[in-house]
Amino acid sequence: MQASVAYIGIGSNLGHKVVNCRHSMARIDETLGCEVTACSDLFKTDPEGVAGQQWYANCVVEVRTERTPRELLDRLMAIEHEMGRIRTKKWESRIIDLDLLLFGEQVLDLPDLVVPHPLLHTRRFVLEPLVQLAPELVHPVFNITIRRLLDGLPKVSCVEILKEGA
Repeated sequence: MQASVAYIGIGSNLGHKVVNCRHSMARIDETLGCEVTACSDLFKTDPEGVAGQQWYANCVVEVRTERTPRELLDRLMAIEHEMGRIRTKKWESRIIDLDLLLFGEQVLDLPDLVVPHPLLHTRRFVLEPLVQLAPELVHPVFNITIRRLLDGLPKVSCVEILKEGA
């Protein structure tokens, strides 16, 4: 199988957020058939869609993978589980959140796997770090660059680069 490039969104708002994000990156990189080839800065972001939660640490990694989108998503869910994430309700606080954002130029719309991520184009906390890695990457559904998607968003949410040790 030929390798593909995937982009994975990483976020944490429980415990040692930066450590959680870095640990998940290492787990992805240790996965057979996956290599983390680039990582954005870590960003401190306000939670979206909910109130009363702590801020998040978010980043995006670029992964070269020989896995299928399904295999990669299954591995991401396993890493979340291994790190202690328990899913009880949508948009709850989490020790780690791993989202498959893009997988090459593939477009998939399955009951439990949608690529590109269906909210990618609406989330500054995903687009800011993704622009660091691939500003000219073209969204396979909207056919515009990631930079243009980001430029089209209102600057409402808090997004700032985290300093090491934060």
